[in-house]
Amino acid sequence: MEKKANIGAVIHGIEDMRMEPVPIPSPRNNEVLLEMDCVGICGSDVHILTHGGFGEYKLRRPMVIGHESSGVVIGVGKGVQRLKVGDRVAVEPAIGCKVCKLCKAGRYNLCPEGIYCATPPTHGTLQNYYTQVEDCCFKLPPNVTMEEGALLEPLAVAVHSCRIAGVMLGSNVLILGAGPIGMVTILVAKAMGAAKICVLDLVQSKLDIAKTIGADVTLQIRKGQGEEDVVQTIHKLLGVAPDISIECTGAEPCVRLGILATEIGGVLTLVGIGPTNMNLPITMALVREVEIRSSFRYANAYPAALAMVANGTIDATKLITHHFDLENSIEAFKTARYGLDGAIKVMIHCQPRNKNNPGKKL
Repeated sequence: MEKKANIGAVIHGIEDMRMEPVPIPSPRNNEVLLEMDCVGICGSDVHILTHGGFGEYKLRRPMVIGHESSGVVIGVGKGVQRLKVGDRVAVEPAIGCKVCKLCKAGRYNLCPEGIYCATPPTHGTLQNYYTQVEDCCFKLPPNVTMEEGALLEPLAVAVHSCRIAGVMLGSNVLILGAGPIGMVTILVAKAMGAAKICVLDLVQSKLDIAKTIGADVTLQIRKGQGEEDVVQTIHKLLGVAPDISIECTGAEPCVRLGILATEIGGVLTLVGIGPTNMNLPITMALVREVEIRSSFRYANAYPAALAMVANGTIDATKLITHHFDLENSIEAFKTARYGLDGAIKVMIHCQPRNKNNPGKKL
């Protein structure tokens, strides 16, 4: 097929994103060339734009952003066996080395030699064309839209964190934060059998949406509230102390609340990435045997996320509040960054919307 110019959203530095031509990649062995369709904006994408990276990943040269994505196969490299031209796929951004101890144990998200789309220095997917290894591309059934394919990435985060937390039938779950990751965690925790879910956030409008997608009770946190008062309110709303808490903000006050609110012998799972050092009531966790676990990205979670979307268990499309074309990516990032007009999940379309949706239309 004839290719058009490849335009990408390139971050050159802090507060410096430009829409500009980038080279069209060629698929190497075991890779496919994708014409990108949908790319969602993640909080980490915004953080790279506003802070020049995160943790040890610092922006040192211009980089195409974006990692929540779907596309259509338009070329295949040598060794590709499962996919063919025309296949619609969701793109998992994580690639492990496949040979280290962690990769062989299935924990490729922790691979020290692994690469991840749009994590400096690796280019991301917010461009017209992108290459990815075949085993990180998941073919979409006809009833799954391209937008849903892009949403598999945050859903995979939620699947991984709920697995680590041990969510099961009858779990009483506290979710701290009603941003995009908090929202998908509600969907997945409910699908995994959570009996009751309480969600906390500072913004009431987000909590209102949380109620529509599965939160049983919500609590708006107000400035100046004491921790003990908030903990008691959580327990009153749930009727019990949560046996599982999932922290999705990375904010120190929320991590503290997660420790203090979780029942004796319960589990707190950390998902949100915040400051490196925090002042936390660790002794309270110790004497109450609150087990603190961590969840970083995901591993082996895409198949489950895709299955739940394909069979109708989860409808994550209601979290998409805004749509932009690729050329308007700078405006899209502004909308996501500031939460304009109630933005939760902002979706960027590299192709005309619905061009590649043979099944249901949005």
